Order: sequence, then C-alpha cells, then structure tokens
Amino acid sequence: MVKTAVFDLLEGAWPTLVIFLVIVIIMRLFYLKNANKRLIFHEELLLLAFITYILLLFELVTSRDVYIGGTNLVPFREIFRYPIGSENFYRQVAGNIILFMPFGFFATYYTRVNKFRSISLITFLVSLTIETVQKFIGRSFDIDDIMLNVLGGVLGFLIYVALDAIRKKLPSFFQKDAFYNFLSIVVLGVMILYFLGIIEFNW
Repeated sequence: MVKTAVFDLLEGAWPTLVIFLVIVIIMRLFYLKNANKRLIFHEELLLLAFITYILLLFELVTSRDVYIGGTNLVPFREIFRYPIGSENFYRQVAGNIILFMPFGFFATYYTRVNKFRSISLITFLVSLTIETVQKFIGRSFDIDDIMLNVLGGVLGFLIYVALDAIRKKLPSFFQKDAFYNFLSIVVLGVMILYFLGIIEFNW
C-alpha cells in the first residue's frame, strides 16, 4: 500500500525533512518579501515537493540493503532474475522505474530541457552517482538499476512534455496561476485527508 510505504520511509526521514522544509519555507518567504515578488502558491508547492522528493530519495538510497556489497556490471542480469508479477519484480524492477519518474518530471521542469538525450544524460549521471556511493556505504552497485532509473527519468520527462502540450491547448482560464493555485490546494487537501485516513483509495 502506498500509505504504508510512505510512512515507513518517513519514519527515519521526518526529522531531516521537517528541518529542511522549515528552512526553505522561511528563506523563500523572506526572499519573496524583500524582492517584492508575488507568491505563486503552486510554484512554491512544487518546489517543496521537489525538495521532499530529493530528501526521501536520499533516505531510500542510503539506507542499508538486505544484499550487501555486490556489484553487477552485466546488463539485464538482475532484471530477468525476477518473475514478472512477483513481489521482487515490483520492488526491484518496477520500483526503480517509478522511483525516478518524479526525478524526470522535476528535472525537466527546473532545467527546461526539451530533448530526450539531455534528460537521459542528467538521469544517468545522477543514478551513476547514487550507485557509486552505494558501493562505498555497504550496498550494491547494479548497472540494471541505472538502466531502470534512466527509463523512469525518461518516462517522467514524457509525462511533463505531454501535460505541458495539453496545458497549452486549454482555454486561457486554465493557464492562469489562479487556476493552478486552486488545483494545488485541492490536491494537497486530498493528500492530507488520505494520509490522515479520512478518505481511502484502493492503492
């Protein structure tokens, strides 16, 4: 279940997350005030979502793994090791793809790259760094993880491109900050209610 996975991750990451978010929120508010800039809620919320994602990604990739100290340099060896539909397949294969889809989305938004090669290179370099660091902290280096992460980054890039293309074809009202602010508040409210257990989804 999504909620259980998120709570398990937050159990070890919440102190760092709270401190970072408070620092960023305070600094952003003072910056906007001193620079006489307008607070655009959906943009600030997206920034906080990006920071939260990076911190949770850090917590996930630096926590100790069950399998310690291995190295796999043979492409597809680990991918084809798990039967499709098995728990390990969802965790090791689908999980690595899904894990980097938000990265591809955020990287595209903040770098404004519009080329497949660029987002692939960015994701590859970040994933390579993660796998290399993991090797030195008692986890494994796996070329398949890098491949799956790059695939996830590309999918995130394609989602951003598709949503941006749809947005540009919508009536002008649906391209205004006020609409996205309202939409962000609704999404945030639904997420809070979900994690508080007030509403439920069959995930």
